[in-house]
Amino acid sequence: MVGYNYETVFILTSNLSEKEAKDAVQKFKDILVQTGANVYHSEEWGLRKLAYTIQKKNTGYYALFEYSGSKDTVKQLEVEFRRDERVVRFLTTALDKFSLEYNERRRRGEFNKGKETKTKQEG
Repeated sequence: MVGYNYETVFILTSNLSEKEAKDAVQKFKDILVQTGANVYHSEEWGLRKLAYTIQKKNTGYYALFEYSGSKDTVKQLEVEFRRDERVVRFLTTALDKFSLEYNERRRRGEFNKGKETKTKQEG
C-alpha cells in the first residue's frame, strides 16, 4: 500500500454533549485505523464559533486528524462523514513535505513563542 500524508478537519454539530462529541471523534479515528491508516496526530479544538451560519448553527465542535494512508482510506472516511448526521462540514488536504515540516514545528510550539514572551513581559 502506498501511503500519502493527509490532514482532515471536520466540524460536528454543536448540540452534542462533550462525551458525544469525543465519542464521534473516536469513531472516525477508529475508521481510519480499520482502513489501514497510521494516525500520527489528532487534536480536538472543541466548541468554536463558525465563520458563517451552517444549518442554522453558529458554533460547532472542531477536530483535526493528521495521518498517512491510501486514497481509498480518504474515500472511506469521507463516505462515513457524509453518512453521519452529526458532521456539519469536513475538509481533507494532501500534505507535502513542507506542510509536514510546518505541522511538526507547530506541534512543538515554535510559532507561539513570541506571544508567550510578550505576555510574560506584560505581566
